[in-house]
Amino acid sequence: MESWHALLQKNILDRHRWRTRDELHQAVVFWIEHTYNRRRRQRALGKLTPVEYELAFTTQAAVAA
Repeated sequence: MESWHALLQKNILDRHRWRTRDELHQAVVFWIEHTYNRRRRQRALGKLTPVEYELAFTTQAAVAA
């Protein structure tokens, strides 16, 4: 968890001064959805990104149905 917070700090909080909490919230959500979840490979997911894992799971589920 500490490394995740360090990544968030380095990639979002230290790069820009936010005028409102809403701007910061939007930046954090965008970073998580478009950068972190699409690039960061997870050991628990078999070295796939969360997006790759989800696509593989939904494809398998569709074939099984």
